[in-house]
Order: sequence, then C-alpha cells, then structure tokens
Amino acid sequence: MTTAPHWFMLTVVGKDRPAIVARITAALYDGGCNLGEASMTRLGGNFTVMLMVQYAGNTAALENTSAPVCESLGLKLHVDKIEGQLHRHPEADVHIRVFGADRAGIVAQVTTVLADAGLDILDLQSDVAGTEDKPIYIMQIEGRALQGVAALESAVQILDGKGIEVQLEPIDLMLG
Repeated sequence: MTTAPHWFMLTVVGKDRPAIVARITAALYDGGCNLGEASMTRLGGNFTVMLMVQYAGNTAALENTSAPVCESLGLKLHVDKIEGQLHRHPEADVHIRVFGADRAGIVAQVTTVLADAGLDILDLQSDVAGTEDKPIYIMQIEGRALQGVAALESAVQILDGKGIEVQLEPIDLMLG
C-alpha cells in the first residue's frame, strides 16, 4: 500500500557557497520528493532556502533523506509538515519603500504602524546601505491594503514624522 504524499516545509540555513541549491534539490529528487514553491536568498554571506516538498513519507524520513547533503554542506535543516496550498497567491496592490537611519526596532516600528493601518505584507526585503558610521536601513514591501490606500497614506505621515521616509505606490491590478 502506497502512502499518499504530504506537504512539508524544508528550511535550510548556513554559510553561502556555490551549488547548495543543486545539491539539495538533487538529493530531494533522488529521495522521491516533488518540489512546490521555493524561496531562496543570501543574507550577509549566509544562505537560506524554504522549499515546499511533497513526499510520501513522514517528517523523520524526509529529514533522513535531506540530512546527509545538508551536513556535508555545513547547513542546518528544519522540516515541518504543512498544508500545500499551491496556486493561492494574493495579489499585492501596494509597493512601499522605506528609508531611515538604521537603528534597533525600525522594522518593528514601521511594520506595526502599517499593520495597524491594514497592510497585509506579502513580501518584505531589506538591506543596510550607507556607511558604518551612518547606516541607512532600506525596506521594500509588497502587500495588500486591506483598509484601503488612504489608511496607509495616513500611516506614512506618522512614520515621516519619526524621521522615516516612506514611499507608497498603489499597484494597478489588471485582471482579465
């Protein structure tokens, strides 16, 4: 009797190096896995990947399939059983750029004000620019204005008053 495949979220983190994606995905394929959505990025010389993996075994078996390649690359591995929910992508209707002096709490401050104004964050990318003496924190956010763009525009004014520059642009959704 064959077990129906389940969906898992496989998260891998470690020092960036060439061929991580190739080695991990080959090991998963060889182990009988099918990949769904993936998000991979490099942050500060480190690599992270989140992979939706469809697999007929259980969490422990998927960990055993993935662990040898992760260990050989010096990567940390984490596996969780999830609901697959492929093809369910809410469309962003706003793009927000944030610039401010880098300081502890800036992400929490900005995202709290925007969430209180009805922003559902779908994607957030950030970086630190400027110099070591004068670092500038930069965020790019795409999301949904659940309470309308006007509510977010009011939130942007609150942040502007705190020395954080925010640029908000509605995204024109053309459906059909």
